[in-house]
Amino acid sequence: MSLYETLADEIAASIASGVLRAGDKLPSVRDACAARSVSPSTVFQAYYLLEARGLIRAQPRSGYYVNAPAESLPPEPGASCPDGESTELAISERIFDILGSVRNRDVTPLGSAFPSPLLFPLPRLAQAMAAHLKRQDPRDTVEDLAPGNPRLRRQIALRYLIGGINLPATDIVVTNGALEALNLCLQAVTQPGDTVMVEAPTFYGALQALERLGLKALEVPTHPRTGIDLDAMQAAILRHAPRACWLMTQFQNPLGCLMPDDRKRQLVELLARHDIPLIEDDVYGELYFGTTRPVPAKAYDTRGLVLHCSSFSKCLAPGYRIGWASAGRYAQQVQRLKLSSTLSASGPAQGAIAEYLEQGGYDRHLRRLRQTLQAQQERMADAIAQAFPAGTRVTRPQGGFFLWLELPAAVDALSLHRQALARGISVAPGPIFSASGQFGSALRLNYGHPWEAGIEAAIRTLGDLAHEACRAATAAR
Repeated sequence: MSLYETLADEIAASIASGVLRAGDKLPSVRDACAARSVSPSTVFQAYYLLEARGLIRAQPRSGYYVNAPAESLPPEPGASCPDGESTELAISERIFDILGSVRNRDVTPLGSAFPSPLLFPLPRLAQAMAAHLKRQDPRDTVEDLAPGNPRLRRQIALRYLIGGINLPATDIVVTNGALEALNLCLQAVTQPGDTVMVEAPTFYGALQALERLGLKALEVPTHPRTGIDLDAMQAAILRHAPRACWLMTQFQNPLGCLMPDDRKRQLVELLARHDIPLIEDDVYGELYFGTTRPVPAKAYDTRGLVLHCSSFSKCLAPGYRIGWASAGRYAQQVQRLKLSSTLSASGPAQGAIAEYLEQGGYDRHLRRLRQTLQAQQERMADAIAQAFPAGTRVTRPQGGFFLWLELPAAVDALSLHRQALARGISVAPGPIFSASGQFGSALRLNYGHPWEAGIEAAIRTLGDLAHEACRAATAAR
């Protein structure tokens, strides 16, 4: 046996025994050479062999990381099956009650909708803010009114261009986070009483927006890998004549699904045939784990019917509340709605992010962030596999920072939420992601916080609670 094969087998044995766990980083080639007294060629060959076996993966500019063994992970959930009826909403109170807990620092934030702020370059953003304020022209306070800071809109247009979308900066309206952008777009294309298609499950913020505007939700089956079912969408359009569609095509919250490019194109074509606007929520698009950024549905829009919304809150600047809408043929309506409601997003925050983007370094930050999130996802998935009862199903997102768990039917997610909160752990129970209260045995968990003993212990506690629920159900039969 060659030297590199011996080294590979030793590392494989460490992985099999649990000394090296999913998400752990292997020693750098230089460190491995020094520790083993071997050549770089030997280490590289050993790592290539382990990669070919599926035991480790290479992260560009970062190193090699341990994969979770596929056979050890729970199976993935299947597509959802909503009832196909439009629903009037009354869900906000439940959402407020459940999500209030995530603001408490003493609670392990598995139910949070945000990654850890420690993952972001906040000191550099503060420096950019100071640099912007030092040379700010007083007249900027007027220029920064909707549609927003010209420098920032140019930088956002450049991000689109990098992704293969040639979009004029004049089409972009800067908003107070993506949620305001989405709400403004929804107002621009609907009237109270209209029906809006959404995924099942869907982001609870979308359901709250529909409820606030007096709109009905029409839930459409959605697969955790490929996104919304286009055949079911076609049938829903013919039956209910919805006025708009609100979707996440990339790393959807809560499922994490990523629509393949050809399905995105088919989605845009289907909606265009029926003249239905698509509000595309793309706040997680930069958090992909592959080698290239997937393109949003906006890339296939030739008629201005896709209202694309995103923000910097999930990938760069939480708390700055800077988002935007590229609203196609509805851009002027969105701009006027912005002016008539909140006038503008924060001028200093817009200027700070524009300054940061102009200085460079954003893509370097994103690479580190993606690598961290992918490693944390693998560690959480591995911990869930060890802690949760048989019958648990878990998604395998290719980006973002959420896992969706479907537990055995004996587990009541709302009850588990209450029990977990009493133990200092927050979770997001499935029913808040459904207009009709489905997904009673499902949870969304956030892996966007640094992996530590507290997170691992929280996963074990959740698993214990799920096991208890299954045992109680068995005893009651």
